Order: sequence, then C-alpha cells, then structure tokens
Amino acid sequence: MTTQPGAHSPVPLVFTDEVAAALAAGDPVVALESNVITHGLPYPDNAATARKVEEAVRVGGAVPATIGIDGGRILVGMTDKDIERFAATAGIPKVSSRDLPVVLAAGGLGATTVASSLVAAELAGIAFFASAGIGGVHRGAETTMDISSDLIQFTRSKVAVVCAGAKKILDLGLTMEFLETHCVPVISYGFDDFPAFYCRSSGLRAPHRLDDEALIARAVDTHWGLGNDSAVLITSPTTQEDAIDGDQIEAAIAEALAAAERDGIRGGAVTKYVMRAVDRATEGRSAQANMAVLVHTAEVGGRLAAAHAEYRRENR
Repeated sequence: MTTQPGAHSPVPLVFTDEVAAALAAGDPVVALESNVITHGLPYPDNAATARKVEEAVRVGGAVPATIGIDGGRILVGMTDKDIERFAATAGIPKVSSRDLPVVLAAGGLGATTVASSLVAAELAGIAFFASAGIGGVHRGAETTMDISSDLIQFTRSKVAVVCAGAKKILDLGLTMEFLETHCVPVISYGFDDFPAFYCRSSGLRAPHRLDDEALIARAVDTHWGLGNDSAVLITSPTTQEDAIDGDQIEAAIAEALAAAERDGIRGGAVTKYVMRAVDRATEGRSAQANMAVLVHTAEVGGRLAAAHAEYRRENR
C-alpha cells in the first residue's frame, strides 16, 4: 500500500500497489464506488459482487480502483481483505460528497457514492469512473427540490463517468435538462437513446452518439482541453438479454407513486417504496438485472479507459 497526500488536498490517499503502479505508468484505471458493497446485497453475496465488478474492469483492459474511507484516509483501490472487511462490517455509513469532510475528520469507515467517488478519483488522478446508474432529478422535484448530488458533482469533477443512465423512477427528462443546463456532455456509446438502468431506453434521444472508443477518448480530452473542469457522461445500455421491459417498469412506478400518495409516504421514503414495488412487479428479475448492469458498465468502463490511455500515449 502507498500513502500520499492528494494532488490538491492534504487528505491522505492510500493506493494499492497495483493502482499506484498503473497510475505511474499511465495505464488505464477505473474508479468504482464502495456503496455497492455496503448497501447492496447481504454478506457474502456483496463481497462476491464487488469482485465480479472488479474482474469486469480487468476484462475491459483496465485496473479497478474501488474507493473507500478508512481512518481519515481515502482508499484508492481495495485489497481483497479490504473488500471482505467492508462487506462483513455492519453499519458502515453511505458517504456522499457533502459528507466527506465530516467522515474523514471523524476517522471512521465510509462507503462512497457516485458523487464522493468522483471527488476521490479526481484527487487521485483517475480519469474514468464506472457505475451501474447515476442519481438524477426526482419526480416532483419542482416542489420538493429533490435532486441527486451526483448531478451537482458532475459540474465540479474532471472525471469521465460511464454508466447505464439512470433509473426510470426518476424524472429522466428533467435529469437531461439539468445536464444540458450545466454543460455536461452526454455521449451515448453505440446506442441512440439515453438508457434507463436495466431498461435499455428511457425513450429520450441522447444528444450525441459515438460508436468509436478512440473518438470518445478524443471527445473527453477535448472537453477538458477547452478549459472545462466538469465530467463527461458516457452511457451504454445493458444487453438485450439482461434488459427489463420499460413499459412494465413504468406501470409499476405509476401504481406505486399513487399508492405512496394515498398512504402519506413522503420524502426519501418514496424512492424505497417505489423500488420495492418494482421488485415485486418483476418477480425478483430486477435484482438479477441490477447485477448484470453493474458488470456490463464496469467492463465498458475498462474498455473506454484503455482507449483513453492509448489516446493520451499517442498524443503527448
């Protein structure tokens, strides 16, 4: 393990030897969130899932760097022992970017979300991050102001984000509007539409489609070369065989939202209520589809990070 201060922060970063060597050599690295380990499946399935996701990054041609918080330090890459510890320890808090200073100062364990992982990735000099799906603008946000911190962090972190879009329980139209307003490029890789997590299409056309990995790499560096300090969002839909029908999901969401309103469920409790309804409507298929999305986006992230590293070698 290698410990050093962040490039722009006194917060210590702890790199695994593999991640440190890859970054020093200019080899591709993909950052991953640890929230998937602590707030996903029960133990030991959560540990197995984390290993599958890391292996998918390797299959794509890059080195995985799962991000975590431990004892006032940011872990940039986890050893197998770290993964096991995070998976088996109950009560590890979910840490978004707003929570980072408090949790780091307190010195405990913390599992990173998309937003906090982007902060860590940029400090560590990692250009790519992969996640199954991003947060977005929630339905009814015009009255609740419920907007994911992921979107805000995209405007602040110089990292390319690879994902399968966002879940249909969100207002995906407003999510796209937010990204446009804040000048965050959205590129759909090999597909016309903005995907909706384990549904291949949200029904919304992506602003840009690129099919060539080297061209995506050039677009990412061109965005930053123009002086932007924000993310580039690259989406890739789950495979046809792993996808769930969007109309079925939308019907379940509409029914669940009406029931939540009738039962007086408010705030953050609505999301959990709706997700449970979707799980019931798909008779458990959503959990399997969730795993498939995680693995798929990790592999795509590895491929795109590898193409980006090659592009930089050839153009420097």
